[in-house]
Amino acid sequence: MPADLSVVVPSVNGWDDLSRCLAALESERGDLELEVLVPERCGTAVREQAATRFPWATLLPVPAAATIPDMRALAFDRATAPSVAVIEDHVIVPRGWARDLLLARRTARVVGGAVCNAATERLVDWAAFLCEYSHLLPPLEGGESKWLTGNNVVYDRALLDQHRGATHSGRWENHLHQVLRDAGITLTCRPEIVVGHRKHYTVGEYLAQRFLYARSYAGARVAGSNPLRRALYGAAAFALPPILFWRTVSRSLGKQVGPALVWRAMPLIAVFVCAWAGGEIVGYWFGAGDAMSKVR
Repeated sequence: MPADLSVVVPSVNGWDDLSRCLAALESERGDLELEVLVPERCGTAVREQAATRFPWATLLPVPAAATIPDMRALAFDRATAPSVAVIEDHVIVPRGWARDLLLARRTARVVGGAVCNAATERLVDWAAFLCEYSHLLPPLEGGESKWLTGNNVVYDRALLDQHRGATHSGRWENHLHQVLRDAGITLTCRPEIVVGHRKHYTVGEYLAQRFLYARSYAGARVAGSNPLRRALYGAAAFALPPILFWRTVSRSLGKQVGPALVWRAMPLIAVFVCAWAGGEIVGYWFGAGDAMSKVR
């Protein structure tokens, strides 16, 4: 039977995260025919456990240095359903998520939802989440949007086939979304379609991840640019810490997050946005290096 929905799940964080993600997807299989594609770079042990516990998932082994954008592109090439969803291995989907995506796809070719924090026990996880997802917390405005998250989104597969230059560019989803918008495709936000982001960090781990992601983003942004443009962008990035701090805190206070929690998280947020700015400075001046392959 043809699949109703292909779901792409890059595996970069190990078995514990992947097993929770696939267990949640398993509950979606009763109502719909799901094709779950798992590009996997963590090694033999994870692949063997996944094949035993979740034999319905299609594992796509890749080298340990494979980047998440390249892993997604590999899965896009293998997808067979008319609609292709993308999440992450530390994302937990609620019951009915797949059906809600397909209902939304009836009236839109690209649909993204919201992301809530499912790692709520530790302050460091809250601070990391707010740095990354404060703009996606409810209440979130629905309808046509300039930006969609990359870990709770569904595409018309025909669009992905049509824009292989973007999906296979090695760049993050913001590049694909911009290419689609430039082609006249509407990005639609459906804030009622929510997934849980369950990711645990130490302070050092998130500092490293925020730096690596920012470096990969900035490096891709100025790839091929002349030295003067790179120098100017890198110099301007020194102004980012207070801007990012204010943006994160003000957004969080305006969302459904307790003010007391936001205040307690502020010192960590201040440290994290400095790593963010540092990554952009290095990326603009020296390029992305191998940062993309280390992002989890």
